[in-house]
This record gives sequence, C-alpha cells and structure tokens, in this order.
Amino acid sequence: MTRYSRQRMLAEVGDEGQRRLSGARVLIVGVGGLGSPVALYLAAAGVGTIVLADDDTVSLDNLQRQILYTEADVAAPKADTAARRLHALNSGITVEAHAVRVDAANIRSLAAGCDVVVDGCDNFATRYIVGDATAAMGIPYVYGAICEFEGQVAVFNCQPRPRAYRDLWPDQAATEQYVAPKGVMGPTAAFTAAVQASETLKIICGYGETLAGRLWSADMRTMQTFISELP
Repeated sequence: MTRYSRQRMLAEVGDEGQRRLSGARVLIVGVGGLGSPVALYLAAAGVGTIVLADDDTVSLDNLQRQILYTEADVAAPKADTAARRLHALNSGITVEAHAVRVDAANIRSLAAGCDVVVDGCDNFATRYIVGDATAAMGIPYVYGAICEFEGQVAVFNCQPRPRAYRDLWPDQAATEQYVAPKGVMGPTAAFTAAVQASETLKIICGYGETLAGRLWSADMRTMQTFISELP
C-alpha cells in the first residue's frame, strides 16, 4: 500500500483503481523506444501482468532511446532482458516475455485476456495486424508512433468514439510503401510513450477522457501539440 500511496491518494485512482491495476493484463508489442518507457511506467504503477512481445536483440544504437537496456545488454534478447529489468523494478507484478515477432498467426493468443494492447512497434505491417486483431477482439489499442522530433498517439476500439486503426490509415498498400526517416531524438520517444502509458492507465482505472477516436500529435522542436478527431 505504501508503494502506490502517491497515486492511491488521487480521487481518480484510490483503492479501487489500484485494485483494477493489480488485476489488469497489458500486452506491449515491441520493447524499443516507445515500449521501454511504457513498460517502466506500467510496472511502476502496479499493472498486475505485463506481456512483452519482441523478437529483436539489443544493439548499441538502441541505447540512445531504449532506456530499459544498458551496454551490458547488447546482443541480448530484448523481451527477456526487459522482463528482468521490470521485475527488478517491481517484484509484485508478473512479466511474461515472448521473444517472437508479432504476426497474424500469434497476435490473438498473445492478446487473449488482455485489457489493453499497447503499440511499441516500428512498422506499418505489424500495426495493421495488431489493429485488425484488437478490433475483432474488442480490446482497446493504444497506438503510438515517432519520427525525428514528432510523436503521435491515439486510442482505438474504445468508447465513446470506437474508431479503428484503419480509420487513421485506410490504404494499407500505399501506407506500407512509405519509408519513414530512421532518425529520432530520445526524449521524443519518452514524451510520446508517457502519453501512451497515461492513456493505458486511464482506460484501466476508468478516469478522465481518453484519446478514443482522436489523434494527439506533438512536435518537440516547437512544443506545439494538437488533437484532431478521426474520421
């Protein structure tokens, strides 16, 4: 009870909200620039079960933004390494590590029983797979993406505006041909991931107004933020 006292004292959370967090199950697809901060915040908040899915290994150029890892972790599997770090942060939660690439064959089994699925991946193909599966399963999907100094977040499959990922990017063939720049500033990932974590906690605890059916965008060069309605 002492561990979570600073959030339990909030009227929007309280003991009931903390019980919801403890009983929640969240899948994070990709434990990289976005997935790392999201996982840390959810573990710290006491989300009872965090499921990690990532088939990649840690590389030296990850460390500029993927804050779950250290130099000693280079070449180690991200999912297993992240799980150990999260358990060290909070031994009272369960962390399941799956060193697999999320695809159409495994997404439903990974997402089964989850209250929220969080997007930490870095490609459109995986997002369409996750978006389609979560829409069919009725699971809220917290989308996030970053590029250079810009980030965006949306919540799909969630009331009161239950839009789907394809409402944001309807033309899959054209979208997957786009190659985004690879450069990104580390704090852009952290800022965007913090919004994703906040939306996840709001969905679980049931407070506030989520980004359901809306797209939040931010430019870290100017600190301008925008929220637009999805069609």
